[in-house]
Amino acid sequence: MTGRLRHLTCGRTSHDLGRMFHGAPRGVRQFPSGVFLYDAPGGRRVLFDTGYATGDWGAGWRGAVYRRLLPPIVDEVDDVAAQLEADGVEPASVTHVVLSHLHPDHVGGVRRFPSATFVFTEGTLRTLADPRPRTGVLTGLLPAWFETAARTVLGPDDFRTTDVAGVPLRAADLLGDGSYLVLDLPGHADGHVGALIEERVLLAGDAAWGSDLLEEAGRMRTLPRLVQHNPERYRQTAAMLRALADAGIRIVCSHDPLGDRELLS
Repeated sequence: MTGRLRHLTCGRTSHDLGRMFHGAPRGVRQFPSGVFLYDAPGGRRVLFDTGYATGDWGAGWRGAVYRRLLPPIVDEVDDVAAQLEADGVEPASVTHVVLSHLHPDHVGGVRRFPSATFVFTEGTLRTLADPRPRTGVLTGLLPAWFETAARTVLGPDDFRTTDVAGVPLRAADLLGDGSYLVLDLPGHADGHVGALIEERVLLAGDAAWGSDLLEEAGRMRTLPRLVQHNPERYRQTAAMLRALADAGIRIVCSHDPLGDRELLS
């Protein structure tokens, strides 16, 4: 396989780790909002998540509450389309957009890809049908055309148990050649998914706050536990990812502060 995987930063936020995890020292850490572009053989381009939206979110009181609890830092240059163009990529050339889940820091740039096929799960559809405040979903961030956009909705039967480095994963082969496996990574949100690229790099979405924080999954304080769809499944997913990391798979979470943009080189 000869694809290319690039990391883009599309906004950021910050949190005090001591307020998030029992036993963690106090200290504010910045969490970038990562977007990942895979250039697959054959001209297909797959984007994993879309980062924060720039400008006015138009998300009403829920958006105001979200911004207060999880204040985003977003400039115009953080827009996913601007990031792609700065990297020499025409946004219209993106063929697929995989949405790990629907939180604002992952769907803010959906509006930039009206001609792409969106890939998500039946759990995502359930959340869209009933976006309660606890889900953290701001439907105002999604463009009106999203309901009729080309889409691939993955259900339980689309995921097959696959052995990766001795660890069983539930995976759906997006491109049909094994290069891009959409992974069932439950816990953080209903239908939350990641992606395994060329059996080398695993994009874990929000399965953890960071790849270096996988060990902290069982030590979350009350508030961060409340925002997890299923805290026990979240803990189990983190344990699975640790096993994969021990087996040599590179785990990359959406909010990792990565120094390198090229992830397959």
